[in-house]
Amino acid sequence: MKGIFVSAINKNSHVEGIFLVKEKHMGITKGGIPYLSLKLMDRTGEINARVWEEAVHYDQIFDKDDFINVSGRSSVYQGGMQIAIADLKKCPEGDVDLQDFLPAAPFPREEMLEELQLIMEDIKDKYLKELLRLFFAEEEFVRLFTTAPAAKALHHVYLGGLMEHSLSMARLARMVSDNYDNVNRDLLLTGAILHDLGKVYELSFQKTFNYTDEGRLLGHITIGVEMIEKKINAIPGFPSELRMLLKHMILSHHGDYIYGSPKRPKTIEALMLYYLDDLDAKVNGFQQVMGKSGDGQSNWSEFHKLFERFLFKKTYTSIESPEEESPGEESEDNRER
Repeated sequence: MKGIFVSAINKNSHVEGIFLVKEKHMGITKGGIPYLSLKLMDRTGEINARVWEEAVHYDQIFDKDDFINVSGRSSVYQGGMQIAIADLKKCPEGDVDLQDFLPAAPFPREEMLEELQLIMEDIKDKYLKELLRLFFAEEEFVRLFTTAPAAKALHHVYLGGLMEHSLSMARLARMVSDNYDNVNRDLLLTGAILHDLGKVYELSFQKTFNYTDEGRLLGHITIGVEMIEKKINAIPGFPSELRMLLKHMILSHHGDYIYGSPKRPKTIEALMLYYLDDLDAKVNGFQQVMGKSGDGQSNWSEFHKLFERFLFKKTYTSIESPEEESPGEESEDNRER
């Protein structure tokens, strides 16, 4: 039995439930006493926790990525909720439902995949269309692509996040390509769909979201270019210039060297892809921060380390103008008076 979820934890209340250990560190108080610092999670969010008593004993019971059943009390510390754990025990994986612990996209993955496939059908270029077909004809690739998160920390950090981000990018690409002249719509759409495909191997997402060895050593940009190159080699007659332009989009979609981009955008499609990717990632990141419960009485989020700011959570509700009456026309209400 899962017990309480992170999103349901209120300050100054008893906490009893099973959580996944995302982070685990041993610390020492100013008085020289060891304590455990934990970050616990389930599919509704994350929460910090501390073990102040018998930390050395409990440290030997469990490891990072284990499930633990905790008993403790919540409180607010430095603007964030945390649990002071009084007791805990390790839970066997067979006793938990993994769907309780990893967050998932808010939209059904099957429906997102269906919409993405409809967008791909709209691509006219026969070589780009065949490239996409080869990827999405592979059952294992589709399983990974529809399951993976889009990132480890900033945006779309949930199962199905990569699919949601790629679909959102494809929608945006269709809109902006119609707004500018001399844009290769098919190339931009293909880049939008495939720009992050390397994340299916860069990230691990069995329990917690983390980087694989390949991800740390190569990164999703390099992995993605290699995956595209392999598929292109299987398509007879694929134009060399089209190959170069598509690979440039993948290599440059982080925009600048300081963001880990091997190249900076040097084509219209690459430039648009970079800005659309940045927009979609940051908007989703803002929405995730603003959607967290936190202090329900405050208009502000907790301080976000990656964005380096507090976010204003309150949304202004527009007041619609009343419908104007035609000249000489009397409203029904007035006629009844």
